[in-house]
Amino acid sequence: MALSDTQVYPVLWQGDHLVLIDQRQLPERYNIVSIRRCDDVVRSLRSGIVQGGSAMGIAAAYGLYLGATEIHTEDPIAFWERLEAIGDQFKQTRPDKAHLQWAVDQMLAVAHHSSESIEAVRAQLLAQAQAIQAEDFGLCQAIGDRGIEVLPQSPARLTLLTHCNHGALATSGYGTSLGIMRSLWKAGRLERIYAAETRPTFQGSRLTAWECVQEGIPVTVITDSMAAHCMQRGLIHAVLAGADRIAANGDTISKIGTYSLALIAQAHGIPFVVAAPVSTLDFSVPSGEKITISEHPAEEIYRLGDGLGGLQGGQRVTSPNGAEFYNPASDMTPGRLITAIVTEQGSFAPDQLGALSTLQPDQRH
Repeated sequence: MALSDTQVYPVLWQGDHLVLIDQRQLPERYNIVSIRRCDDVVRSLRSGIVQGGSAMGIAAAYGLYLGATEIHTEDPIAFWERLEAIGDQFKQTRPDKAHLQWAVDQMLAVAHHSSESIEAVRAQLLAQAQAIQAEDFGLCQAIGDRGIEVLPQSPARLTLLTHCNHGALATSGYGTSLGIMRSLWKAGRLERIYAAETRPTFQGSRLTAWECVQEGIPVTVITDSMAAHCMQRGLIHAVLAGADRIAANGDTISKIGTYSLALIAQAHGIPFVVAAPVSTLDFSVPSGEKITISEHPAEEIYRLGDGLGGLQGGQRVTSPNGAEFYNPASDMTPGRLITAIVTEQGSFAPDQLGALSTLQPDQRH
């Protein structure tokens, strides 16, 4: 994984501890959190310090290693049972994040299949966490490069709309849907990114726009309700989205609001492209209707202020007492609305994903 002055790395291992960017404080404050305990990694996932399935998976992998160092026993069975319980704890932080589930399973497989001493297993777990991070960076670059191939060839420089944050902050430092935009920018074919603000917690305006500014990529922030207007005016050449989980038929679970963008894009004849690693695919689920969508706290809707990118002036309540709220974290975009799903293994129409089902888990990166 090559480090640079302009790229952003949300999760880094430094010697004996984990270093995280506190994404709740962006864009006003750039705060670094150092973590040395497994329970603190769990809290970082639950609280939103780390966001995005891949970044959460990487953090959880290091968290499992930290958990392994906190298990004080020489009994292999007791060690495994405790480690498996820690893995379940990480999985429960966000059951809808397929890459998080995958990363935990990869870590547990190392311990389960090892015949080495407990101390050697700990070393193997750290090596596996580092491998997951390095592999994620490489596969995101591959997604970025492959994604260029499915985008319109004209005009020469494209203007793209994205939703939420599926960039460096959500991965190991490159991104999936935003990774395609990075590759397009490097190729001289990107004119501008339109970042939908992504209510209720503004990942688009806070995080995606912040990443673009760091790298000098032209970015225009719009409210979610402006997307149809921008497409109608001919300002958008394609829509790029990320994914938390993809069913066997291509139905895609992603940040709430993604489905509506797909409908609007179809109405205007604009390509709608999903970018995600193969580990996001869940062939055990035939369609997105079988996937449970978690609900976030109502406070995200009606309360603005502290914890939302450092909005100044304290907290502000935007709805009256007595109102009720519904705050699903994600929605399901049917595969029929998706032009292509871009993975590190190539680009596929939603009904062609079966070609990837024969890959073994260790071949998916």
